[in-house]
Amino acid sequence: MSGVLTIGETMAAVRTAAPLRLGGPARLSVAGSESNVAIGLARLGHQVDWLGAVGADQPGELVLRTLRAEGVGLRYARVTPEAATGFITFDQAAHDITRVSYHRAGSAGSTLTAAETEAAVAACAPELVHLTGITPALSATARAATLAAARAARGAGARVCLDVNYRARLWTRAEAAAVLSDLLPWVDTVFASEDELDLLTPAADAVADLLARGVAEVVVTAGAAGARAHTPGRSRSRTALPTTVADSIGAGDAFVAGYLSAALDGLPTDDRLTRGVTAGAFCVGVRGDWESLPTRADLSLLARGDGTAVR
Repeated sequence: MSGVLTIGETMAAVRTAAPLRLGGPARLSVAGSESNVAIGLARLGHQVDWLGAVGADQPGELVLRTLRAEGVGLRYARVTPEAATGFITFDQAAHDITRVSYHRAGSAGSTLTAAETEAAVAACAPELVHLTGITPALSATARAATLAAARAARGAGARVCLDVNYRARLWTRAEAAAVLSDLLPWVDTVFASEDELDLLTPAADAVADLLARGVAEVVVTAGAAGARAHTPGRSRSRTALPTTVADSIGAGDAFVAGYLSAALDGLPTDDRLTRGVTAGAFCVGVRGDWESLPTRADLSLLARGDGTAVR
């Protein structure tokens, strides 16, 4: 077994530094939680493949070109002429308050099927499969594809990671809870914010309940407050690194990439949390979901302090 497989939708992304309704300059890039994690892991030196679908259009070409340039494997990516590549827009309503609009209903990314995720897991034989709660919200087939991927991965002996990543514009909390509960029996590591834990279990002590039900790790993220990682009989925490925030979008994906990178390296929980918050600090310093994610050589740079010139 080798490497990581991430599964989800990547979209063309339009970002403005002011309210979109005012017009003006815009920046075109790509965005998608699962591909953000893939890029983060690739920059940190891991072998990673992305499974997703794009349209036979120029935005789709942009997605594939970007991921290829970042060292993400595309052998399981699919181009379909039957649907368009999804779009997402980000505009700045106020300082570090970002407004997100989706244009992804019926998109190519929503056409994922159980057959192709099962086939990819079998062919890739990954060490780790990374999923989010976004993909199953896209369509009934994408929902089935996510569950099939989790089952196939566990059956093949791979670890399964689930980042809840609840998106209220895609489905209700009740819909999300019903689907995510079906995924849990196949999941080894859960990432969730405090306000997402009730989507996984109604128990008053959500972490204890998840661990009792067989989840090996429950990682609770808290933005600027850092994160906590819970395993049976042990809990560890790490505060976020102090940094100037330019854009907090993508910070959660950066944290996940850093945490999983350290896990793949066989490092203990404290080091996983440290690499996670370090990657998150890199991400929030620049506008964009993934553009400032660190390489392995970059990880020590923030310890040098603000204003340092590396010569």
